[in-house]
Amino acid sequence: MSEKLYIFDTTLRDGEQVPGCQLNTLEKIEIAKALDELGVDVIEMGFPVSSPGDFNSIVEITKIITRPTLCALTRAVEKDIDVAADALHFAKHKRIHTGIGTSQYHITHKFNSNQDDILERAIACVKYAKKYVEDVEFYAEDAGRTENEYLARVVEAVIAAGATVVNIPDTTGYCMPEEYGAKIRFLIENVKNIHKAVIATHCHNDLGMATANSISGILNGARQVEGTINGIGERAGNTALEEIVMAVKCRKDLPVFTEVVTPKIYRASRLVSTLMRMPVQPNKAIVGRNAFAHSSGIHQDGVLKNRESYEIINPVDVGINESSIVLTARSGRHALSHHLERIGFKLSSEALDDAYRKFLKLADRKKDISDEDLRVIVGVGQSEQQRRVKLKYLQVVCGKSSIPMATVQLNIDGEICTSTAAGSGPVDAAFNAIRQLVHRKVTLEEYLVQVVTRGSDDIGKVHVQIENQSNTYYGFSANTDVVTASAEAFIDAISKIV
Repeated sequence: MSEKLYIFDTTLRDGEQVPGCQLNTLEKIEIAKALDELGVDVIEMGFPVSSPGDFNSIVEITKIITRPTLCALTRAVEKDIDVAADALHFAKHKRIHTGIGTSQYHITHKFNSNQDDILERAIACVKYAKKYVEDVEFYAEDAGRTENEYLARVVEAVIAAGATVVNIPDTTGYCMPEEYGAKIRFLIENVKNIHKAVIATHCHNDLGMATANSISGILNGARQVEGTINGIGERAGNTALEEIVMAVKCRKDLPVFTEVVTPKIYRASRLVSTLMRMPVQPNKAIVGRNAFAHSSGIHQDGVLKNRESYEIINPVDVGINESSIVLTARSGRHALSHHLERIGFKLSSEALDDAYRKFLKLADRKKDISDEDLRVIVGVGQSEQQRRVKLKYLQVVCGKSSIPMATVQLNIDGEICTSTAAGSGPVDAAFNAIRQLVHRKVTLEEYLVQVVTRGSDDIGKVHVQIENQSNTYYGFSANTDVVTASAEAFIDAISKIV
């Protein structure tokens, strides 16, 4: 019979340790709300003793979020634990997560200590935290490189001291899946009071093994997985929670289930990516832009005939409307016919053959084949130069003491229109002005800026993805002025809306 796998999210703590990805209190609250809607069991909100800002964010989250267990991290230091308990004052379900390094690397070089002293400190920190809360989680930092016999001694001792959850982190991402699973199995079989606590995995991705190690831990008895949305975190990141959740949902032979609301995954992923300013790599499992995209003719034909031919996950299950059949020079007739029918053209076999020949010539020259290109192919479209919406003028005003404002002038079907709008920044202001002129409800799904040579006078390449009436459209542009490139990319995407 399947057992519940507890999902412990540390996006707001371990995930926020990524350089340049710090969040303010309002942003942390917004992510915490998304995690609550997602259905995670535990939210690790931060490390309260680290800064007044982190402390305040934890306090504010505990006033709003009531369903999941709310957790605060500490070291094996009494002051840390005091501050954590204070930060958790308003939490309905509270947990203190405390611990200490147990590998010889940490004992010798970090603490200049010995195994017996570390064991006593581990026991002491759990007992001290237990004075404040019933739910105490202990972490054996660098457990992945800790000798199993000593790790078992520590685990048994902290459970006896009152730990309800014991975290076995592969802190440096060193372990192989078989090795990490064997470590969990060793603890299950050799710690006599192991049944009194939940064993947790916390795996890092330095060798790309985080998800595999976590799954191996589950197969060997772990019943809590710790990770982050999009796999963000220290160095190469943490276990990606969406990968664990969907592996459990997809692989019915795993001995566990989760209570995560999987259609909320994609929204949570986009929110974290946006607020932390960390683009999701296109080929990222589950939530990447290409995770459900098909460009090979063979794959496209198979998916159009039966989605399960090449997809083991229904995109709807993670909150994506449908698979994406991307037209490239490798696409076949079936994919072309699918897109033509989508925009209203059902061709005869002969006409499709003719359109396909034209399509291949165009696809060899262009990386992105738009709906407008398809209309040109069948003889009813406009050329690239005759695009319905074109940018004529753009001026932005922004600075430390002023509200960002943008004035945009567009040529829409030959008519010159002008609008001015404010925004949170110059790009946002430009987008808002464009929205006012095109009179369409457009949602920005993705915004990515890339540079070529990294100089201050470099060309910025901008990619945007927008959504309109459940359809997705892409836009591209490049310019030495990133704001202009952004506006042109946004317009490029809007121009593709029928």
